[in-house]
Amino acid sequence: MSSAAPALSLRDIWKSFGPVVANAGAALEVEAGEIHALVGENGAGKSTLMRLLAGLSAPDSGSIQVEGRDVTGWSPADAIAAGIGMVHQHFMLVPTLSVAENLVLGREPRRGRLRSTLDLEQARRDVERLVHESGLTVEPDALVGDLPVGVAQRVEILKALYRGAHILILDEPTAVLSPPEVTDFLRVLRTLRDTGTTVVLITHKLDEVMAVSDRITVMRRGKTVARLITRETSPAAIAQAMVGREVLLAGEESAATDNRAFSADAEHQGSLLSIDHLVVSSNRGTRAVDNLSLELRGGEILGIAGVEGNGQTELIEALAGLRKVESGRITLAGRDVGPLTVREREAAGLAHIPEDRHRRGLILDYTLAENLILGRQDLFSRHGLLDRAALQSYAGKQIAAFDIRPTDAAAPARTLSGGNQQKIVIAREMGHGFKVLLAAQPTRGVDVGAIEFIHRQLREARDSGKGVLLVSSELTEILALADRVAVLFRGRIVAMLPRSAASAEAIGPYMTGARGAAA
Repeated sequence: MSSAAPALSLRDIWKSFGPVVANAGAALEVEAGEIHALVGENGAGKSTLMRLLAGLSAPDSGSIQVEGRDVTGWSPADAIAAGIGMVHQHFMLVPTLSVAENLVLGREPRRGRLRSTLDLEQARRDVERLVHESGLTVEPDALVGDLPVGVAQRVEILKALYRGAHILILDEPTAVLSPPEVTDFLRVLRTLRDTGTTVVLITHKLDEVMAVSDRITVMRRGKTVARLITRETSPAAIAQAMVGREVLLAGEESAATDNRAFSADAEHQGSLLSIDHLVVSSNRGTRAVDNLSLELRGGEILGIAGVEGNGQTELIEALAGLRKVESGRITLAGRDVGPLTVREREAAGLAHIPEDRHRRGLILDYTLAENLILGRQDLFSRHGLLDRAALQSYAGKQIAAFDIRPTDAAAPARTLSGGNQQKIVIAREMGHGFKVLLAAQPTRGVDVGAIEFIHRQLREARDSGKGVLLVSSELTEILALADRVAVLFRGRIVAMLPRSAASAEAIGPYMTGARGAAA
């Protein structure tokens, strides 16, 4: 780009939503042709700042400049016309259309005398041109609904590039990618940067920040608190700026805590959860869990590693009572729970942190206090009426114990950040007596401070003799927490490794199917 002005300059930005101050004098400056990481805890104001830049909202005060031109208070159409493209964490593609059709949707090339016929050949050529320029390999005629999530994400980026974006805002782009897809994605970002595209990367993953960014802006509680040059800083320094205190990162936790390899002592505690020859179908009727057998013992965290879509969701839902079991047996503390309902399984000692907190974990319009007792309202009721005093007392204790912010028990759950919404779910599921915890993606989309807190809760559950079945797409999380690691591929356990033998290099080939042996 020829302009000497910064690609983006946001200065003294203030934005409030009612009594909630989202941005409090925030600032951001991004140079043209760089990868700039924007990091901070959940609720720090990152997304609000980017929504202002994308024209989705207007600041209360402050200035926004793009390539030296003041654009404060512009519209989404203005942002697109100026070359800004935002790729959201949840994709906005039509699954029944092809890659080429999705790419040109809304800006379709036309042919014929009246320009009334969609020119699919031109659309395909546009895809091929963008693929060549960006290195984002996709097949133009492939149906988007059939694409792996990593390829679908490429389509989203190509769609932004097709609309002329030379400034890309990427919101948690690797949240649902497998380790090989992450490696490939970071390579693509470098290619985009090297061909002149400016990238703003919103992420919680500090290893990716260190691997791919040029500079970093850190936000905390609506303010910009640090501007860092990546090559001159460290993950620990970034985390401390984000949280305002020293934080143990996942890779450091195992060295600083009792995250021991699975021991003979734990072996003697006996089975808490036994799964025998389990068969579970997917929503499409295919076999998602294929004759799977597994045993979880007291005093251990058993990690389930695998690329998403290999039966993890169906396995956890079947164990929790949310999905029909075709065949096989599930035993909890010696009791066959196959015939039991969700609530009956909970009463028998099962707790469940679902992978999707919005779809399975919360009612967003309910208050924080009400969400803390979902499924157990009868314990806080008298003569069919909710005992508000008892509820408030309980909610206050849980809010303090699990460090939920803000502390207002009457606040609707939807007003909380993702990390604090996750803490509500964890407080509810771990705040009562349980024997086995199903923890599915327990730290998805949460910041480093919340990750440290959640990991500590999981370890404390294990150390008190409970069993934790941990499903995570983050290998660093599995390796930091698990005493044993089972690798799931196409619904089968293809490897079972003790902590001492588990590493990314050892697990990776099993995850992709390059290696596989019956456990």
